[in-house]
Amino acid sequence: MGSKLQRLAAVIILFMGITAVAVTANAQQGGRNVGSESPVEGVSFRFIESNGLRMRIAEAGEGPLILLAHGWPESWYSWRHQITMLADAGYHVVAPDMRGYGDTDKPADVDDYDIVHLAGDMVGVLDALGEETAIMVGHDWGSIVAWNTVLLHPQRFSALIAMSVPYGGRARQSPMVGWKAAFGDNFYYILYHNEPGGVAEAEYDANPRGLLSRLYLSPGSAREAPVVTDPLRAAGGWIDRLGAAKGLPDWLTADDLDYVVSMFEKSGFRGGVNYYRNFQRNWEITENLEGVKVQVPTLFIAGERDVVIAGATQEQLTGSMSRATEDLRAVVLIPEIGHWVQQEAPEATNAAMLEFLQGL
Repeated sequence: MGSKLQRLAAVIILFMGITAVAVTANAQQGGRNVGSESPVEGVSFRFIESNGLRMRIAEAGEGPLILLAHGWPESWYSWRHQITMLADAGYHVVAPDMRGYGDTDKPADVDDYDIVHLAGDMVGVLDALGEETAIMVGHDWGSIVAWNTVLLHPQRFSALIAMSVPYGGRARQSPMVGWKAAFGDNFYYILYHNEPGGVAEAEYDANPRGLLSRLYLSPGSAREAPVVTDPLRAAGGWIDRLGAAKGLPDWLTADDLDYVVSMFEKSGFRGGVNYYRNFQRNWEITENLEGVKVQVPTLFIAGERDVVIAGATQEQLTGSMSRATEDLRAVVLIPEIGHWVQQEAPEATNAAMLEFLQGL
């Protein structure tokens, strides 16, 4: 009896070992449904090798490739309303955790987050999937990545959808120069992110929910009074300057916020903050883009009340971006919507995207 039990135990151990090897091999080969389960029905995860990184991608659908690049402080989950919609429309949709975020690798060197590396990551996704071209989509920092990726690798992208952050061509001077002159000793979050010693991510890592719950709001969301009102940087960091939310906006559920918070509790904020530390470097290393225009069909979408566009009208944005694009198809501003446009107004955003894609 004892020998039978021993043989049975040996068989079970052998089976478990074979299963573990198979699971590991599947992950290494980029098989779907790898890692934790996706919170969005119809969306699966897998890992790929892109530009020297181990990158996690969320994906759905089959057909022409659409690549979605998220911003800060976000994750692939910011595209939860677009992934399955685009998949249902006949596309293979991929939304990675960008470099430094989520379950994607997080290099230690700040220079590894410059725009050349970030654009290379996007092209690396195409290479890993065996695709020659894709439609590039980005929001916030992902929009900066998208604009530059299409400029740096024009043969690999057939169209561009940029959200929130417009592009009017390479600036004549580094934006860091202008921000330092404008804000001086006063607080400005981009200058804060560029301070030495990692003070910004230290603050955010200590209270990720505090930061995210204050940023993920609509323009009209009710807030508590901020703790810090002194404009001088010496008065404090960022979280206490943002009034605490009195409730969640109607486009963000408690589960949504919990999921995003969990991503940053796991990954920390340093990777995302490193993007900001490359504004100066990015300007220096893109001198070759002076006067170069985006050649592919382009759509721009933003909330009318997005602070990034600073009250610019559709006409003003069209004029600015037309100087940097050969084929700007439309500028869509969604009334009463703020910065998180594809989450705040998914139906209007999706409709604008589909109209553009159908016209290609």
